Amino acid sequence: MLANSTKYWDHLFELTNQAAHCNEIPVAALIAHKNKIIASAHNLVETHQDPTQHAELIVIKTATKELGKYLNECDLYVSLEPCPMCAHAIQLTQIRRVYFGAYDPQRGGIDHGEALLKKLNRVEAYGGFHEQAFNHILKGFFNTVRNTQF
Repeated sequence: MLANSTKYWDHLFELTNQAAHCNEIPVAALIAHKNKIIASAHNLVETHQDPTQHAELIVIKTATKELGKYLNECDLYVSLEPCPMCAHAIQLTQIRRVYFGAYDPQRGGIDHGEALLKKLNRVEAYGGFHEQAFNHILKGFFNTVRNTQF
């Protein structure tokens, strides 16, 4: 893992909290290239009413505009295990490594479900970073949503 990873995780915590305040599911992602953050975002699904506006896809689009279609010198940090849609985009753009926080047993696409990246064996993927903290943020968000709906 890169030496700057602490600042990356701190940035993801800030973004997940911003997402929750915007009534978005608190998932955030960033792409690092040569120890520098070149793209960061949180989910914007609700804001844009577009189910493809996952944080991972937003940062991939931003990074490819800067570096071209292949991101093989980049690392993706994300607060939650990417879904199969995002895992496929990660594979297509040839991101070098993926580091994620909380596991997603129901909708995850790396260690769960289709486990696309592990089957293709093209992208290094590591999970469980700050897992309890990211799970706490997610659970708090969904508890708030449930309590305000009744």
